[in-house]
Amino acid sequence: MSLYVLGLFCLGLFVGGLGTMIGAGGGFILMPILMYLYPEMPVGVITSISLSIVFMNATSGSIAYAKMGRIDYKSGLVFGLATLPGAIVGVYLTNQVNRSIFDIIMGFILVMIAIFLFLRPHEGAYSRNHSSKALTHRNITDKSNIQYQYAFNERLGVYLSFVIGVISSFLGIGGGIIHVPALISLLNFPTHLATATSHFVLALMAFTGTIVHLINGSLQQGLDIALMIGAGVIIGAQIGAVFSNKVKGQFIIRALAIALTLVGLRLIF
Repeated sequence: MSLYVLGLFCLGLFVGGLGTMIGAGGGFILMPILMYLYPEMPVGVITSISLSIVFMNATSGSIAYAKMGRIDYKSGLVFGLATLPGAIVGVYLTNQVNRSIFDIIMGFILVMIAIFLFLRPHEGAYSRNHSSKALTHRNITDKSNIQYQYAFNERLGVYLSFVIGVISSFLGIGGGIIHVPALISLLNFPTHLATATSHFVLALMAFTGTIVHLINGSLQQGLDIALMIGAGVIIGAQIGAVFSNKVKGQFIIRALAIALTLVGLRLIF
């Protein structure tokens, strides 16, 4: 095995482990690295590679989280379906919109979300202010017999998922870095269920985006790179899911805030 292949495999291990642990898919780490490693590669190709890696990571992580019983499948399917048209729109916009202007705007949005998470690192900042009748209620018990009871505005979740589908597919970052904070702070999801359910939604969304990239020919140019990184990602995702059990919810929120800040600053500058 050459150092080049080994390096990409190890990159996949790191991206898969950290991305799954915080439910973010890993695209926010991978995109800046790919842009640094392959400065001459078209943005559409880099985005397609990153999104395909997110799909492999999210699928592997979802299998691990499913074994733990921490995925809200009903919500995940609803939110996942809402991301699909957004993911298609995002892939289309990749080749149509002035990327530099959009990156600056999105960078500021991500930094603002990060500041919000630092100031309010707790669950349920929004849904508790709504009447009980307007909310969807869930009662889930995982394989460790930990019970989660929560209520959320499902309609708001659908709107958010569509927008996240557009943003994540356009930027190639997967969307979990935005979806997890939204599930926690806006929809009142317990942190560990949010990371697991977000991964399930990511798998559905990233699969759609990857297929569209295959159809329009972007992914074929970077398929070998995607497969080498993907091999490490699949293993890393299993490791990340195990470590998520040992990490407190507040740490996950803080880690997401730091990640959002880094991605936002990269987009701005």
